[in-house]
Amino acid sequence: MTSPRRVLQNDLGFPISPMHDIPLYANEENKIMHMVVEIPRWTNAKMEICLKEPLNPIKQDVKKDKLRFVANCFPHHGYIWNYGALPQTWENPDVLDEATGCKGDNDPIDVLEIGYRVAKRGEILKVKVLGTVALIDEGETDWKIIVIDVNDPLADQMNDISDIEKHCPGLLKATIEWFKIYKIPDGKPENQFAFNGEAKTREFALHIIDEVHQHWQNLVKQEDSSGEIEWLIKINL
Repeated sequence: MTSPRRVLQNDLGFPISPMHDIPLYANEENKIMHMVVEIPRWTNAKMEICLKEPLNPIKQDVKKDKLRFVANCFPHHGYIWNYGALPQTWENPDVLDEATGCKGDNDPIDVLEIGYRVAKRGEILKVKVLGTVALIDEGETDWKIIVIDVNDPLADQMNDISDIEKHCPGLLKATIEWFKIYKIPDGKPENQFAFNGEAKTREFALHIIDEVHQHWQNLVKQEDSSGEIEWLIKINL
């Protein structure tokens, strides 16, 4: 089955890898990061950066020869945030996460962008980190970094995890609920969380991002090679 896909390009029209060729930091001093949007809010197609193909296109996941979609779990419709990943990060499947005691899931770290605008697939956003939650998916650590687009009207008022409930009441609760139940329509049990589903602070999240960025740096130095990840020589943006 042919899976829908998109290969990203830089401003000069050259194809680039969303995993390797986009810098993690848009502004390192202020900890503003780039986010690659894989799944726009309210959509259902399970799109992801494909690490086993050259240039790592964003493509729809296929399982049992069928394209994957997430079910609508009442009262939610599709993904309830702009969902994507931080470039130049990698959750190493050979390393136990100190915080969770579980190995990484062999993917770039996931991001939930909570701003008001519905982003476009393949769009690169500049985002501010607010906090994180840790999903434990089949024994693997699957961090979800919560961010907001720096251009969102609420961005200046959102600086840490506690500000989300203040300005977007109910969103954190809905986030935990969504991840717990979204696989149930496929016949799977509820997902589990580390820390009993407690969301961690911005400082905690930045530490996790530093760790997975280091894992990526080790990967491209070929100090870690178990991930079967395809990448090309980085193109200067």
